Amino acid sequence: MLYTDLTHISTDEEYNKLLQENENVMLICGRMGPMCIPVYGIAEELEEEYPHVKFVDLEFDIPAAYPVRTLPEVRGFMGIPFTIYYKNGQVVKATSSIQNRQQITAILDEYFEK
Repeated sequence: MLYTDLTHISTDEEYNKLLQENENVMLICGRMGPMCIPVYGIAEELEEEYPHVKFVDLEFDIPAAYPVRTLPEVRGFMGIPFTIYYKNGQVVKATSSIQNRQQITAILDEYFEK
């Protein structure tokens, strides 16, 4: 269980529905570890600033995370969380490990215009 204030997804159906129903998505796939917690916190803060982006989390070790863990964009990633940015259901950017607020907002601003 991820203890965040983000929307949690935990099934294949929720994952597919998320991508079908939201134009802009930032999905954080991780655990409650030291590299992941700061990214969740930043995403929670940014939800109000980026109302046109859907911020969600997904537990790394559950079966529903398989589509994220096997994306071509994450091959070679060595650390979690995997943060995946989707535009109209397609991956536009993927990062791994800890990211700071400036790195995240730069990606959001580049791919998800306000």
